[in-house]
Amino acid sequence: MIILKSKEEILKMKAAGQILARCHQQIKSMIKPGITTMEIDRFVERFLKENGATPEQKGYMGYPYATCASVNDVICHGFPSDYVLKDGDIVTIDMVVNKDGWLADSAWSYAVGDISEEAAKLLKVTEESLIRGIEQAVVGNRLGDVAHAIQGHAEAEGFSVVREFVGHGIGQDMHEDPQVLHYGPAGKGTRLKEGMVITIEPMLNTGVWQSKRDPDGWTARTKDGGLSAQYEHTLAITADGPMILTQLDPA
Repeated sequence: MIILKSKEEILKMKAAGQILARCHQQIKSMIKPGITTMEIDRFVERFLKENGATPEQKGYMGYPYATCASVNDVICHGFPSDYVLKDGDIVTIDMVVNKDGWLADSAWSYAVGDISEEAAKLLKVTEESLIRGIEQAVVGNRLGDVAHAIQGHAEAEGFSVVREFVGHGIGQDMHEDPQVLHYGPAGKGTRLKEGMVITIEPMLNTGVWQSKRDPDGWTARTKDGGLSAQYEHTLAITADGPMILTQLDPA
């Protein structure tokens, strides 16, 4: 069941989203060779506490950390660890923030030092694909229009779109209806209505789209060892177009 949100509820989710966006802004300045993904995770715990928020995914189905930290060939759900980021790595930091019972979800991929041309193009096209998807998230369109825009751009640029992991509705629960695919035909799927709040979170790979799972049961990697990147926003469908809740408001 899709739960439509009131304008007041969307503003509560935006408050969580602004904390999350500020946290990512701080992380961006921290990402450099020599830092560990566990150090980033500990920073996020402190930052959220200082801002009256909590990490929603910590404890979710037994997940033990405040963030997911996915390096290079890890698509998503990578565990923070003592791995030291090195020049040329790419890392995706994904988190869900709870502020007064309302949630926001956002992931960003970061370059560590100097990265390859292939990796730089992957990050650029993944972010562009997210933007293309968001542009289609308007009242009256269907989720297939979002998916088609993402897939069309990604594949035209030579990348594959992960199928196993998708976006979702969000509100007071992390995962609500509907599922938001990032591939598929236009004109199909759930019609977008005012008050829906969803995540759009395309994951693009340099090689095949298929994944394999680590023994920890969480970490998903590209099947062929290729690089993977992800960009994600939480957004509300409004009469005036998509409202991105996890993007910093202009100062």
